[in-house]
Amino acid sequence: MVADPGVREELVATVRRFVEREVLPVALELEHADEYPAAIVDGMRALGLFGITVPEEYGGLGLDLPTYTGVIEELAAGWMSLSGVLNTHVIAANLLKSSGTEEQRKRWLPPLAAGEIRGALSLSEPDAGSDTSALTCKAERDGDEYVITGTKMWVTNGVRAGLVALAARTAEGITCFMVEKEPGAERSGGISVSRNIGKLGYKGIETVEMVYDAHRVPADAVLGGDEGLGRGQHFILSALEVGRINIAARAVGVARAAFEAAIKYAQERETFGKPIAQHQAIQMKLADMGTQLQAARLLTEHAAELKEAGARCDVEAGMAKLFASEAAFEIATEAMRIHGGMGYTTELPVERYYRDAPLMIIGEGTNEIQRLVIARGLLQRYAID
Repeated sequence: MVADPGVREELVATVRRFVEREVLPVALELEHADEYPAAIVDGMRALGLFGITVPEEYGGLGLDLPTYTGVIEELAAGWMSLSGVLNTHVIAANLLKSSGTEEQRKRWLPPLAAGEIRGALSLSEPDAGSDTSALTCKAERDGDEYVITGTKMWVTNGVRAGLVALAARTAEGITCFMVEKEPGAERSGGISVSRNIGKLGYKGIETVEMVYDAHRVPADAVLGGDEGLGRGQHFILSALEVGRINIAARAVGVARAAFEAAIKYAQERETFGKPIAQHQAIQMKLADMGTQLQAARLLTEHAAELKEAGARCDVEAGMAKLFASEAAFEIATEAMRIHGGMGYTTELPVERYYRDAPLMIIGEGTNEIQRLVIARGLLQRYAID
């Protein structure tokens, strides 16, 4: 469904006001304390953001991907970690929407849309990150159940999630399972959270290692039913296109926040009798930063529009993720330089942008992998006989 432009603008504006009112006053304190923003997440739930892309017939807002990316940019501009709360949740919901059986959609989409349960994606392993074909987590059939054994890494929302889209190896190949667990519990059946992974940035949201020790799930947990056996890699890689567009939108949000902080400070801070914004060296930086920001946003919007239209967009999603994440890191770095010593202190959010930006370079497939994806896609499109 393509959202009416007026609806899109209204929701994005509502989220912007929410960020200004509820996020900006507390983000600095919560981030430094590495504290989960429970009250803010409750506010996001009240706005219906957990069901933003879920069809209305299943209790969601039924809005399109360009609207979603606009919302993600606003959240990330306030505090990037908030966009992480939504990302894997939306991926799990989109997996059900695009590849689940009707019974699975009716069972899980309404509580996901309402935010009653949170979704997570569990793909990476200690020795299998971007190389999804190297997964060793296995699921063996035992009567009407599957027994899952293996270790998963980098699971965002792993503790608080109530539904995990899990990639595991079955006799048919890589299969995606929708695994229910006790939200907030560090142990649920045969699932345990073995450790919370400390991070440079991306604070306030858990990123965990999860161990599946002969954990049993019913056979109907296979995404897509029997027809989904062995097709999990295809399902998840398609869903990761949305994840990469999300990462690009996050990067645009962080880049925008850093740019706006820098251009404001440049007009306030004086040296040699005039604002530093009047010095040519600073103007050059601001020109490059503004250009990178606009280009990143346009690439992200283009990828989102293609995905929403049902067109192939692996190259475009990769381009958006690659360019926007690199731009965010460069803009955050230049913002710190423009702020001078103040940019290095924890009194201002500039240092947070600098710590958060690298996540987008490595998240949802490193930029080195993105370059390979882009190159291979381009070679296919421009193949000569």
